[in-house]
Amino acid sequence: MAKQAKSISSRTTERKSARRPTHPGEIVRDIVLPELKLSVSEAARQLGVTRQTLHAILSGRSGVTAEMALRLGRFCGNGPGLWMRMQQAFDLWQAESRISDSLNDIPMHRVEAAE
Repeated sequence: MAKQAKSISSRTTERKSARRPTHPGEIVRDIVLPELKLSVSEAARQLGVTRQTLHAILSGRSGVTAEMALRLGRFCGNGPGLWMRMQQAFDLWQAESRISDSLNDIPMHRVEAAE
C-alpha cells in the first residue's frame, strides 16, 4: 500500500489563540512553589541557580532555557519536555502577536512531504 503525502503547511500554520499561553514561570510561581511550601530562595538553592535567575523566570522576564527545563523537570518529577513546550507556546504566541501583520505579506508555498 502506497503512503500518502502529508502537507507540511497544515502542521506549520496553526491559528493563533486569542488567549496568551501561560508562561512556565507563572506555573512555578503560582502552583509549584506554594504546593511545596518553598520560598524562591530555597527553590533556587535546590535547583542550583541564583535567586535572581529564578525570580526572572517567575516574573516572566526570562524564558525557560533547555538547561532550566532539565532542572525544573527533575525538580517537579515531570521531565523537561513539558517546560520546553510551555515556553515554546508562549514564545510563538508572543512572536506572532508582534509580527502578525508582516506575516500576511509572506507568500505561503505548499510543500508535500512523504511520511
